[in-house]
Amino acid sequence: MNIPTSAPSVDRPAVIIGAGPAGLAAARALRARSIPYVQLERHSDVGGIWDLDNPGTPMYRSAHFISSRDKSGFFDEPMPSRFGDYPNRGEILEYTRSFADAYGLRDSIRFNTSVSAVAQDDGTGEWTVTTSDGTIQASAVISCTGVTWDPKMPDVEGAAEFGGEIRHSVSYVDPKEFEGKRVLIVGLGNSGADIACDAAAHAEKAFISTRRGYHFIPKHIMGNPSDSSESLPIWAERALYRFVSPIIIGDIRKWGLPRPDHKLFESHPLINTQLLHYLQHGDITARPGIARLDASGVVFTDGTREEVDLILFATGYNMSIPYLPRDYVEWVGGRPKLYLNAFAQRPGLFGVSYIEVNSSAYTLFDRIAHLIAEHLSDTRSNTPRAARFRQVVKTHNPDLSGGISFVGSDRHATYVEVRAYKRELRRVARRMGWPDLEPRFFSSLRRTRTAAKQEA
Repeated sequence: MNIPTSAPSVDRPAVIIGAGPAGLAAARALRARSIPYVQLERHSDVGGIWDLDNPGTPMYRSAHFISSRDKSGFFDEPMPSRFGDYPNRGEILEYTRSFADAYGLRDSIRFNTSVSAVAQDDGTGEWTVTTSDGTIQASAVISCTGVTWDPKMPDVEGAAEFGGEIRHSVSYVDPKEFEGKRVLIVGLGNSGADIACDAAAHAEKAFISTRRGYHFIPKHIMGNPSDSSESLPIWAERALYRFVSPIIIGDIRKWGLPRPDHKLFESHPLINTQLLHYLQHGDITARPGIARLDASGVVFTDGTREEVDLILFATGYNMSIPYLPRDYVEWVGGRPKLYLNAFAQRPGLFGVSYIEVNSSAYTLFDRIAHLIAEHLSDTRSNTPRAARFRQVVKTHNPDLSGGISFVGSDRHATYVEVRAYKRELRRVARRMGWPDLEPRFFSSLRRTRTAAKQEA
């Protein structure tokens, strides 16, 4: 990789690509430091994946946050108490848009503008961003386009012979799609579990196929959202669930699910005991992995067979960045390798949403954007410190696992443990002499609710 030999002109704006939650966090952080920027959004409004009208969104009508309301908001901007404990899709979209209005973030967004390519001049370090509306010369590029747009479809023996419908869950929207059909959901991530519940309630017959067992966590413990336990050390949280799970969850093998082959938090736990309800009542049947397909059905690895009309693969996504040259970042298991999951080795290139974590992401987006903005501020007013941080990016390799041995799959290549991750972000800020992200940090930017509502 050729590294630029000089820094781009500070007269050039930074470019933020995407106006979903990650992009809005980046915009607020830059605005707080008066760093000029342009934000590009291919859709006609903010909201990212939570807007069902956004082309390519993986969202479905029944979706809810898997983290609780009081843990899930942007930094210093709590979600309204009138929302449910686990906000639904419409509430999250409403909240995200009101956040953009409250901080005047729409002002710098160019809607209906897609990005086809970015390139950096290896001599000057200046970026050229090619859009559907022309090119922009930029001092930096902050990619905030998310990780759930490029579906990962497995190759399955016999797929060409299968007479039914095969789709990825990215195309799923409404449970009415299941009515009158025998449906198989493949994959047991949290979205797969959600969609399986929709199938259980609406399909003629529903099945779920999974090769691996997962730990289930109840959404509430003693009436409180279970992610309140995040305030505990990781060992204490594990001990809590070792005590609680046998009482509340029980042995999931009784309902056909495989026993987990890993410890709690070494892969994503399922925050969905509703699926267990449907399994217990026979509304959905658990099956192991798929061995092959034939003309009218599915043969599973245990030799059983089911006739199905629709197979929906909830098998995850590639973290692709289609507008970025492949060699601008190193890729590990289909994930971009970034310092703190945010800083590329190539100067002036950043990402805010390329992270998998056992917690709500919004406040983490803010903390990541905070460090990016501090560094961009240094490139304008403290170049020695900016150069020192670039050296940190090249040489520092912190452990973000929190002592957890994550499952060795591609999906877990970018996994972090939230407590360890937050600690490291604070350590880096202190090491560089940057201020911590404290309450009321953004207060001067916030418009009154009346003014924001009128301008919206």
